[in-house]
Amino acid sequence: MYITRMALNAARPSSLKLLSSPYAMHAAVEAAFPPNVARTDERGRVLWRLDGSSTSGAWLYVVSPEKPDLTHVCEQAGWPLYKSWETKRYDGLLDSIAEGQTWAFRLKANPVRKVAKDKGRAGGNGAVVGKRLGHVTADQQIDWLISRAPRCGFEVPTNRLGALEVALSNRGRETFKRGDSKVTLDVAQFDGVLRVVDAEAFRKSLGFGIGHAKGFGCGLLTVAPLGAEVSQVGR
Repeated sequence: MYITRMALNAARPSSLKLLSSPYAMHAAVEAAFPPNVARTDERGRVLWRLDGSSTSGAWLYVVSPEKPDLTHVCEQAGWPLYKSWETKRYDGLLDSIAEGQTWAFRLKANPVRKVAKDKGRAGGNGAVVGKRLGHVTADQQIDWLISRAPRCGFEVPTNRLGALEVALSNRGRETFKRGDSKVTLDVAQFDGVLRVVDAEAFRKSLGFGIGHAKGFGCGLLTVAPLGAEVSQVGR
């Protein structure tokens, strides 16, 4: 497995398409691998995430079974005179995971629930039953993470005041076109501290992601030693 980090140049007009459309960025990430290269193996799959914004600039993170070639992304949204990405082996981190470790973490996710019964209107609306709907309040999104954490191999500890060691940011709704259809995702970024409780399950979470919409920039969990700079998350 490999982890790649690339700086994106928000000053380039051609960057806007990638920075504003998860579908366009998904296509760009897919194009970083030849057709015959595996997108998944026993340790993980292709995952990606954008940190930052279209105004202040952004970092693209990619986790993948094989090394990506991001030349085309550099030409469109980077600094073409320079190779503006770096790739490192990820297996060393995966192999070092052990129960009891604490890490700083970042996760952009698509917190959703599957509707078993519609409670929004009298008599219920059968059309939404069985569908996934996004959690939109901060409390719902935090509860979503905490409820999923054990099966993902970690827990979020509390601080001396009894508050969970996690903060929410970049909460909102992303809407973009995918062909002739429109995709809407409710997303949130989680930053905080976690403790590993199941090393194997946690390795799987790092390699395969958490939650839905992984093809559209959600699900990539990255970690760093406590006290590390945000730019070192996942390094």
